[in-house]
Amino acid sequence: MGRHVMEALGKSRVVMEDGKVIEVSEPVVKYCPLFRKHRGIEELNEDTIRENIRFRMDTFGMCCDDRDVRMSYFLSFGISEIMSLAMSKGIIDAVVMAADGCGTCILTDPEIIQGMGGRISAIVETSPIEKVLDEIGRDNVLDPEKVPIDTRAGVEKAFSMGYKRLAVTVAFADDAEYLRKRYGDAVVIFAVHTTGISREDTVRYYDNADVITACASKWIRELAKDRATIQAGTKVPVYGASELGAEIIRMKLDELGKSPDDILDESPNPLI
Repeated sequence: MGRHVMEALGKSRVVMEDGKVIEVSEPVVKYCPLFRKHRGIEELNEDTIRENIRFRMDTFGMCCDDRDVRMSYFLSFGISEIMSLAMSKGIIDAVVMAADGCGTCILTDPEIIQGMGGRISAIVETSPIEKVLDEIGRDNVLDPEKVPIDTRAGVEKAFSMGYKRLAVTVAFADDAEYLRKRYGDAVVIFAVHTTGISREDTVRYYDNADVITACASKWIRELAKDRATIQAGTKVPVYGASELGAEIIRMKLDELGKSPDDILDESPNPLI
């Protein structure tokens, strides 16, 4: 099963080795309305985080040898849900993302996009999982032996494979800026894991990304007042940062029979 490291649930560092949770750091965010809604978690702490990670490992094999690769939608406006829809509608022809068991990978099946991205947290380090590599294809990862996480290399590989328009998840503003300058509109950039980012990096995301998830970021929410093209969700919203981002989010709203939002009624605590 190897070693896997994530930043999860309130930006806690979680380390898993051989199917066991061996380390959980104290989170910087203590409350998330989405975890309260879906899992009944009133406070994020070492115990509740450990329990939730164990739940994920037991229910769909996260970071385990029996990892489920295909899944149905879990959140209304999760990034994987939005990318899966964009894939099914032909707006993109591949997704570059990072996931447990494969590292940075290139995916084209909406169910696998959802399965690998929908219920995990930010992957920092991972180890090969044979079941995952078999199902997504070893040619679709950077290195099936070392499974590295490298967004820029993943995008380069995807274009070398002949894909013309990619969705890519980025966890660093540097990557968003680099990819936009190098590939222009051939990349649709989804900014994720934004908790704790600086105001400067938030501006760079609004300058370069297409879709931004708010997580527990105070600056993403603050700058959205002037920079966002659309908002979906009132607790942990997803924002359009470009007209294309707005178009993709509107498609998801239409699918759900919903309208854009313009208020925030409950947020993670604290926002940082």
